[in-house]
Amino acid sequence: QVQLVESGGGVVQAGGSLRLSCAASGRTFSSYAMGWFRQAPGKEREFVAAISRSGDMTYYADSVKDRFTISRDNAKNTVLLQMNSLKPEDTAVYYCAATNRVVLTSTRLAYDYWGQGTQVTVSS
Repeated sequence: QVQLVESGGGVVQAGGSLRLSCAASGRTFSSYAMGWFRQAPGKEREFVAAISRSGDMTYYADSVKDRFTISRDNAKNTVLLQMNSLKPEDTAVYYCAATNRVVLTSTRLAYDYWGQGTQVTVSS
């Protein structure tokens, strides 16, 4: 089992940057592929990005490709989401998630563990 805690959210102007961090407990962090999802008010939770167990493969939603970068440090049990060129439509609660699946997936139900989320607000 793994516990996840997100941090780094906040308020930023459009065009700005934020870096989200997800700290994982447990000694088996490298056994999980990791993902970031987000949920805006009144909308379903949607996939943002995923990274493989070793960090050598990444996968992004089209809406964030070329603006967001996911990375991980297995020695520190941490996964990061660097968000650049932020837009008001990026405003949401961002969640970190872990999955036992080997193949990277954007399917929310494939993820077994979730953090509590961190709010990101982008003002226009």
